[in-house]
Amino acid sequence: MLTISQIEANAEDQDRGAWCDLVEPFRGERIGIRLLIAGPDSATQGAAQLKLADELAAELDEGGRVSAAAREAARLRCLARCIKDWEAEEDGKPVPFSFANVLRLLKAAKWVQAQADAFAGDRRRFAPDRGEE
Repeated sequence: MLTISQIEANAEDQDRGAWCDLVEPFRGERIGIRLLIAGPDSATQGAAQLKLADELAAELDEGGRVSAAAREAARLRCLARCIKDWEAEEDGKPVPFSFANVLRLLKAAKWVQAQADAFAGDRRRFAPDRGEE
C-alpha cells in the first residue's frame, strides 16, 4: 500500500528524473547518449503539458484548427521540456545541454523521439523504492 505522503514523495522523486540510455533501433545497442527525463507525475512534465496547451491555443486559426506542422512542433517542444539533462558527445567532446540541442536530437530521428516519449510516460521507470526486495 502507498500512503498520500509516499505518493507525494514519489512525484517529487520523479521531478529529479531518471536516466534513459538511448539504444539504436537495429541491434538494440546503447549509442552513448543518456537523457535525464522527468517522470509522468512530476511538476516538470505538468508544466510542459500546460505550456503545450498554451502553445496550441496560440496557434488556433479562425476556424479553431491547429495545423499538423504546428501540433508536431509543439509536441516536440513539450517532450524536450521533460528532458532535464543529458550526457552526449560529438567528435569526442561533450555536447552542451540546451533546449535547442535537445530539439536537434529529437528531430534527428523518430526512433529517438519514440524512446524518450515512451520512457517519459512509463511510471515503472519511476517506481518508488519501498524496500520490498
